[in-house]
Amino acid sequence: VQLQASGGGLVQAGGSLRLSCEASGRTFSSYGMGWFRQAPGKEREFVAAIRGSGGITYYAASVKGRFTISRDNAKNTVYLQMNSLKAEDTAVYFCAADVEDSFGIAAKSRPSRYEYWGQGTLVTVSS
Repeated sequence: VQLQASGGGLVQAGGSLRLSCEASGRTFSSYGMGWFRQAPGKEREFVAAIRGSGGITYYAASVKGRFTISRDNAKNTVYLQMNSLKAEDTAVYFCAADVEDSFGIAAKSRPSRYEYWGQGTLVTVSS
């Protein structure tokens, strides 16, 4: 599985961005997908995840109500719509694939659950 993330950029605080992550492979709809981020000098942290069917989503408390994860299985793509961006959202954002499509936020929020990772896309929010 290869993942290609895109959509990052520079935006002012309060603005919006939509990240995309396109996956290779014919079994995309069976994978859980997640978004993580890593700010300079900090550990990688969970942002959001979605199960293969798209019916169940999970969010970190810091982004709930501002970010929305979705997927289009026909296009092998997962999205992260980010609204009301804050300076503290500045980070490199990574998409990742969970082949077993684990259930529950405790599992979905652990980077070790994901077997495949994209290259990351930089989001910079200016205050």
